[in-house]
Amino acid sequence: MRMNTPGWLIPAGLIALSLVPVLSAGPRLIEVAGDPVVTPDNARYLVWPPAIFLHAIGGALFLILGALQFAPGRRGRWHRVAGRIVVAAGLVAALSGIWMTLTFPAEPANGPLIYAARLLTGPAWALCLILGLRAAMGRRITAHHIWMRRAMALGLGGGTTVLILGPWVLATGSFTPTASALAQIAAWAINLTVAEYFNHAPRRHVQKGAAA
Repeated sequence: MRMNTPGWLIPAGLIALSLVPVLSAGPRLIEVAGDPVVTPDNARYLVWPPAIFLHAIGGALFLILGALQFAPGRRGRWHRVAGRIVVAAGLVAALSGIWMTLTFPAEPANGPLIYAARLLTGPAWALCLILGLRAAMGRRITAHHIWMRRAMALGLGGGTTVLILGPWVLATGSFTPTASALAQIAAWAINLTVAEYFNHAPRRHVQKGAAA
């Protein structure tokens, strides 16, 4: 089957953005799996190691398979089966993230601002997934697309954060809890703004690949 290049720009971009948090989690997972010596840097992840694996693996499945759901022509049985995996993986990532936020010791680089933001975005991510699944089961396809775009926007917060915070750190040489929190909040806001653009754009301007 011939690939429609313009139609694949959205999923390709989403996958590229997804690789940022997916690849950055790798070294931490390897460290935790190797029975490491407890240090101030890794102590919080050793409170209950399965949580970080659930969050990272669930997040990776959600982001990569979720991005492919935006590809042109990916409908029918493949879309339904993959969509169920996407929702389940996303819920695992969201719920484990909430659990870590509530129970793990605070990260030295983060303050109360990002703690509060994560307590909002985690449940919001899970809610978007549940509402998206419920809409699909009720054959309310437009509503399904809307909620799944919002879920993807929230799930991609980590990738967009790096794009914002990286240049800031390179330019200023500083990394503060406030800068980190503002970058993460800005990332979620930017992603949701893009999602809402596609949600409310006239149908003729929305590529087929933009539907989850």
